[in-house]
Amino acid sequence: MSAAPSLTVDVWSDIACPWCYIGNRTLGQAIEKHDGEVTVRYHSFELAPDTPVDYEGSEVDFLVQHKGMPTEQVQQMLGQVTATGAAAGVTFNFDTVRHTNTLRAHEALHHAAEHGRQGALLERLFRAYFTEGQHIGRDATLADLAAEVGLDRELLLADLAADRHATDVQRDLNHARQMGVRGVPFFVFEGQYGVSGAQSADTFSDVLSRVAAEVGAARA
Repeated sequence: MSAAPSLTVDVWSDIACPWCYIGNRTLGQAIEKHDGEVTVRYHSFELAPDTPVDYEGSEVDFLVQHKGMPTEQVQQMLGQVTATGAAAGVTFNFDTVRHTNTLRAHEALHHAAEHGRQGALLERLFRAYFTEGQHIGRDATLADLAAEVGLDRELLLADLAADRHATDVQRDLNHARQMGVRGVPFFVFEGQYGVSGAQSADTFSDVLSRVAAEVGAARA
């Protein structure tokens, strides 16, 4: 019996996107069960690029102002997200979220990709932002979190100070725009099979199996 073909999944996401956190977790659960190697590459997407680094207000305040939704509707929506996250093993504490601009976090993720720790840093950033209420818009915080997943703190600070990965972030944003991506998370399997939204682990497992079968047949 031939081995399952290796697959690549490209994911566009934003740190400030709760569905991206859920989708990242459920995709990881599906990959753990998948019979074959899967490489995940993360790409930048900014849901609210005009957000100030030091936003004064709660997550509810931001969504009311940014999306023009009534407060009660926002609170209901966050409650639903919290419940969905819990089912996927993700903890949301929206009362403590420090809403901020995510550009620097995306630059840090590109730095992490160069050193083979991108997935680990993304998961750490999600938890810091949504569960722990940390301010991920600040370079020092990003460097501390990077060090926790095995990256060189001072090296990341130097890259951030030099805006070394700003063009990488912009390239991701341009690519998403060219593909017509308007919301995240957005997953592309093997460069051609697009899946939008945070799917369940079972759905991702089905997609992985189907794509693997098609790729295997094409390579046979």
